[in-house]
Amino acid sequence: MTIDLCPNCGSDQYIKSGVVKERQRYKCKKCGYFFTVNKMGKKIDDYYVNKSLQLYLEGLTYREIERILGVSHVSVMNWVKKYNIKRPYNSNYHPTYKILNANELGKFFQQPENIKGAGVIVTELGDKFMLIKWERFKD
Repeated sequence: MTIDLCPNCGSDQYIKSGVVKERQRYKCKKCGYFFTVNKMGKKIDDYYVNKSLQLYLEGLTYREIERILGVSHVSVMNWVKKYNIKRPYNSNYHPTYKILNANELGKFFQQPENIKGAGVIVTELGDKFMLIKWERFKD
């Protein structure tokens, strides 16, 4: 089997670097990544990367994002570092969130007390919706 590009950075500059479990090992000259010919690697769909970063910017913690999307909190931390995402800092507000289906979301917005006095954002989450609401900390 032949290889064309480094699976990490896409470079075509690599060298042989030994044999592991009877498979040829290579090292990319550009990024230093080690890989083997038959390894496909695990790739997470871009939808989950984008959604994770969006939820992080909305103020959710890594573990909350993990519970909601089913993506490792370590992966979310790595994406935040990789894309140099900076969360805006405001200590007067904190986010709360709910996962609702379309009917529940409609009922939520019919009640005026649910939308007064706070910012609200709704984002699609598969076949459901996530409602994120910012509330003031109680002093």
